[in-house]
Amino acid sequence: MTEQTGTGTTAGTPTRVAIVTGGSRGIGRESAERLAADGFAVVVNFAGNQTEADKTVGAITEAGGRAIAHRADVADETEVAALFDAAESAFGGVDVVVHAAGVMTLAPLVDTDLDALDRMHRTNIRGTFVVDQQAARRLRAGGAILNFSTSVLALALPGYAGYAATKGAVEAVTLILARELRGRDITVNAVAPGPTATALFLDGKDEETIARMAAQPPLERLGEPRDIAEVVSFLAGPGGRWINGQVIRANGGIA
Repeated sequence: MTEQTGTGTTAGTPTRVAIVTGGSRGIGRESAERLAADGFAVVVNFAGNQTEADKTVGAITEAGGRAIAHRADVADETEVAALFDAAESAFGGVDVVVHAAGVMTLAPLVDTDLDALDRMHRTNIRGTFVVDQQAARRLRAGGAILNFSTSVLALALPGYAGYAATKGAVEAVTLILARELRGRDITVNAVAPGPTATALFLDGKDEETIARMAAQPPLERLGEPRDIAEVVSFLAGPGGRWINGQVIRANGGIA
């Protein structure tokens, strides 16, 4: 675990704390930085890229926020428990969990490598169960759990069967957990981005494919990580408290 601290919050003001899985890159990093700007102390979870996680922490602290980086495999229950322990030790508790970690392998169903399918299931489905279990056990009242799905579920794009199947499971978990946490004052929602300009989306796609997908939304562009981070900020903040058990399709109107 690495820790850096900026100016922090105003003296006497309770610090709200967010864990962001997959916080070293892409939407996760943008979400971590946005929540820090909102006043959260942030735990940046990463699976293997310590350098990128430290960059996220550095960006937060340079802007006057508070952050630590902590490595954990989201599908490993012992490591995820240690992630929450680290957040509680560093900042006193956990209020928001943004579960942005995920993997994607694309192929037609008939050609899908089953080992790749198993890897997606482990990270995207088991990882959601493991992270959400700890969140459900540990979040303070007034908290929020934000899982990540995909707008591909509505688009039914060829080549996405394995990935979309895992995210369909994420949506089911999200809607059920929101109801299981009745009486706890904790919201549970999923954010389902459309095509967004991240390494996860751009990897392996040629320029023609990217241009075609960028032209699909009525707004005629790809989403940017900051577009999704704004949704995360809203759902994690006071303005989003009446939104619960929902899937927010942040995709520029593509579907």
